[in-house]
Amino acid sequence: MAKIKSSGRAKSAIAAVLAISTSIGGVLYANSVPASVQLAVNALIIPWEGLVLKSHWDKYAKIWDICYGETKGIKAGMTKTKAQCNDMLMARVVNDYYKPLTRCIKNFDKLPTSLQASLISGAYNFGVGAQCKSSAARFATAGQYNTACVAQTAFNKAGGQVVQGLVNRRGMGDKQRIGEAELCVSGL
Repeated sequence: MAKIKSSGRAKSAIAAVLAISTSIGGVLYANSVPASVQLAVNALIIPWEGLVLKSHWDKYAKIWDICYGETKGIKAGMTKTKAQCNDMLMARVVNDYYKPLTRCIKNFDKLPTSLQASLISGAYNFGVGAQCKSSAARFATAGQYNTACVAQTAFNKAGGQVVQGLVNRRGMGDKQRIGEAELCVSGL
């Protein structure tokens, strides 16, 4: 595994979201979305999930998905527009990932924005239940933020096998995309 370290590209992504959210009262997307959600969606979820406008079979999860990895209520042959996908993603991340994390991780909304964003992205990818019980969540609650960032890199398997794409997503990313741990430590 590559050493987890701060990067200029991750700092730029954080600064862009924080500059906008600060200028309009700390939230984005019609004053209803925390900066950490916007950061998770734009810097992590969208780049790593990719956009698919027609439902397709996820060979790892063994379920139909669409848009940016959306699985809830998705069946074969469904189609969505990019606008529908963006609206669905934002609503789902706020309601089904961010809000539950605020209930299961003590003072979640007080954690550094980059740590929140990384935990949200992880929950979106491997589930809220797993995130709430993770060592990353325990370290975050204990104020050990850097250790929490690194701990999430353990979620690098699908179907019981280590997947290089997940290693990249959880860690330092790749040439085109910021990794969760990379973003996480860049905001501490």
